[in-house]
Amino acid sequence: MAEDRAPLLAIEDLRIAFGEREVVHGVSFAVQAGEIVALVGESGSGKSVTALSALRLLPPPARYPAGRIRWQGEDILAMDERRLQRLRGGEIAMIFQEPMSALNPTMRVGRQIEEVLEIHSALPARERQQRVGALLAAVGIADPESRRRAYPHELSGGQRQRVCIAMALAGEPRLLIADEPTTALDVTIQAQILELLRRLQRERGLAVLFITHDLVLVQELAQRVVVMRHGRVVEQGAVGEVFASPRHPYTRALLACRPRLDERRERLPTVPEELAEQPAD
Repeated sequence: MAEDRAPLLAIEDLRIAFGEREVVHGVSFAVQAGEIVALVGESGSGKSVTALSALRLLPPPARYPAGRIRWQGEDILAMDERRLQRLRGGEIAMIFQEPMSALNPTMRVGRQIEEVLEIHSALPARERQQRVGALLAAVGIADPESRRRAYPHELSGGQRQRVCIAMALAGEPRLLIADEPTTALDVTIQAQILELLRRLQRERGLAVLFITHDLVLVQELAQRVVVMRHGRVVEQGAVGEVFASPRHPYTRALLACRPRLDERRERLPTVPEELAEQPAD
């Protein structure tokens, strides 16, 4: 029974530095199987850098002076390149903020999804192509057989993000890391993509680490929330508890700035520094 309660992903006292400058300071949190955890904070809080580290995607001169990133008990920071290749896309997949940057503009989208299947499955070519069509249909792409032959620039922003989600699902991962996946989309398409992620998470039993600055989305989507500020976790817990009784002044200030559903803003207002630096009660 103890193994059943062990987290899929556990980040333990993680420190991240670029050269001599440390940007993440002793961050710890976990993601359990089948749950949605929101990693929230203003721009520059360290949330995306932390999430990218879960797949060792930070370029040099990034380094990890201390801490562990454990995937089902295995230390990601100690993995060799061959093991990392199996992990990326096959066990943990990532959906990036800007789909036009995430997709190769010179390749048809169906071929880009098929490449993931080539790496993470033993399907023959014909079955891979059928699987691509099924994945596009699963993420709500109309006429998937036609759309698979399109280049990214021939699709709308919402369609491109759906393609990125299909790519993320192709390797049948257990954890999706979604790095502000709706920021580049208009409000109507945002709602569609969020509903898609909710449905896929329920149907496939996925765990999701959802990175955002939008507290409205956190309340709508996640079960637990981790609040970051200046590279540190200042508060974490069940969404209902944190939103109802925030302990840290920074969390209280963020919630006070939260826009109403009919007045959603592009980014959270800046929290006064004097509030952000106070200790929790």
